[in-house]
Amino acid sequence: MRIYTRQGDKGLTRLADGSSLAKDDRRVETYGAIDELNSQIGLLMAEIPENEPALLAELILLQQELFDLGGELAFSSEAQNASLWQVNEAWTARLEQQIDAYSAQLPVLRNFILPSGSRAAAQAHVVRTLTRRCERLLLGLSREEQVNPAILPYLNRLSDWFFTVARYLLVSAGTPEVLWVKAADRR
Repeated sequence: MRIYTRQGDKGLTRLADGSSLAKDDRRVETYGAIDELNSQIGLLMAEIPENEPALLAELILLQQELFDLGGELAFSSEAQNASLWQVNEAWTARLEQQIDAYSAQLPVLRNFILPSGSRAAAQAHVVRTLTRRCERLLLGLSREEQVNPAILPYLNRLSDWFFTVARYLLVSAGTPEVLWVKAADRR
């Protein structure tokens, strides 16, 4: 199978249901952002310490789920229906349970923190912000076209998950969080 089709040379891409859309269509932009997010998770995985195999396994599962999510979005609005949808409330519930488990190991958050501290934590924050972008794109798409209603809560919780994991990575490494300081208090 050839990797190139030449269809993209004209600014079009074929969806999973055989229909074609412009490459700058909101649906294509949204599943493209999901693909970018998945790639950034791959970079985060490269920074996870070897003594965190459970976290690595969770990230691999998230990559699998995001591939499924992108696959759902790769079908046209007309093809969207419950028999196609894989993202579900159980995925979001699992994220909530994991957030609670990681949070139980963290100090109470009393200040805003800056996305830094270590390469792994900073990359987790990059992934968190990309997740938020995906969420915004999906919200816009959902206002115009049919999408699985379980995706928005999943993405919303996923960004919370990456925020929590960024904090967890610092705490588990014994690295202090970098707190935001109000402009009036900075010197």
